Amino acid sequence: MNPEIDFVMKTIKGRDVHFVRLWFTDVLGAMKSFAVSPSEIEDAFSAGMGFDGSCVAGFSPTEESDMLAFPDPETFQVLPWRPEKDAVARMFCDIRTPGGEAFEGDPRNVLRRVCEQAADAGYNLNVGPEVEYYYFKSPDAPDVLDHGGYFDLTSLDYASDLRRDTVLALEKMGVPIEYSHHEMGPSQHEIDLRYTDALSMADAVMTYKLVVREIAAKHGVFASFMPQPLQNAPGSGMHVHQSLFDMDGVNLFFDKNDPLGYNLSELAKSYIAGLLKYAPEFCLITNQCVNSYKRLLGGDKVPACISWARSNRSTLIRIPGYRPDIPDACRIELRSPDPSANPYLAFAVMLAAGLAGIEEGLEPPDPVMGADSLSYDSAAAQAVDAQMLPTNLGEAVDLFESSDLMKRTLGEHIHSYLVETKRAEWMAYLSHVSPWELDRYLAVL
Repeated sequence: MNPEIDFVMKTIKGRDVHFVRLWFTDVLGAMKSFAVSPSEIEDAFSAGMGFDGSCVAGFSPTEESDMLAFPDPETFQVLPWRPEKDAVARMFCDIRTPGGEAFEGDPRNVLRRVCEQAADAGYNLNVGPEVEYYYFKSPDAPDVLDHGGYFDLTSLDYASDLRRDTVLALEKMGVPIEYSHHEMGPSQHEIDLRYTDALSMADAVMTYKLVVREIAAKHGVFASFMPQPLQNAPGSGMHVHQSLFDMDGVNLFFDKNDPLGYNLSELAKSYIAGLLKYAPEFCLITNQCVNSYKRLLGGDKVPACISWARSNRSTLIRIPGYRPDIPDACRIELRSPDPSANPYLAFAVMLAAGLAGIEEGLEPPDPVMGADSLSYDSAAAQAVDAQMLPTNLGEAVDLFESSDLMKRTLGEHIHSYLVETKRAEWMAYLSHVSPWELDRYLAVL
């Protein structure tokens, strides 16, 4: 027996596990799950567990709906918030067709495929996201729990216990944490995950979001990853730190002889150039809902101007300089993504864009030195020979639809589904009469 499968079977018996939840995501990043009994797990590893794919957003039409979920034994964990007696465990799954082929609509398969392409070229993507969220009293209205600010450690940080319990639960599930703290907004928080390979990190982000919500519910409150839930407060982002390592664990982004003094290799600069070139085309993936663009246009440390620099937080990409002379710490930070994104697809398109920059031999524009580009509009960006990200979901859909790179990276199935679904979302938003319009026009027109 495979040693990883053997470990799973022994743990199920030794930890009194009576239910195993099989997890996967739909195309939009919503977690899906069904439970199986321990007696079925061994067969699930070899033959998969059947389910109706037509009931999952972005999967299959009714006439081609039979799907198989194959659990990944490397992702087995016992859920720490469930009772120890009659315990519950989980595993992430890969989705396949009845013929055994990887299903083209499975986001986890998309990321695995792009990572394999990178590995063929000698690269391993490591990512470390900073995922922000808000606590509210209930899901019915955005009523905050506190009015603390960045890094506050006072009675204002009412949710310290929630963060503590969340971090402990994540660590019990094998998700290593670097930082946790109160963010800038009232009742806004951030937990930073320690970097690892892209596929493991996508699993970790999905686990993180579920754990945050589970612990919040246990405390009688609600956690939201909505990008801009409050009008006059900072939005929630998912800044993604990333670097390419070789197969021996050497950081290929580091070069102490960088003439810019950033300690960046030429490979890293081409990767940056690829992200900058294709950011407008993959914005639909990293910022996938109408509300995402309220955050991007807010201007509060959210860069919509396509630029880069070292330690300039007003740029789309910055080069963190906390430990500049340590090779493993050398990385870039993409600051536009938000936590509504499906992490499997988000990491896949970032990696694809960076690899395209390397393959095309792209060079980035001059870094932005000292300028604050947060307030840039299209005219200001053009004055410095820069572009802007899409200003709304409709623009993002159009750029995504015409992108050959996105079609190749995601495949026709996911690409066409997202174009259709997100264009419908945009049109539904445009036809909605909002309270703002009623307040502004009803009495005067």
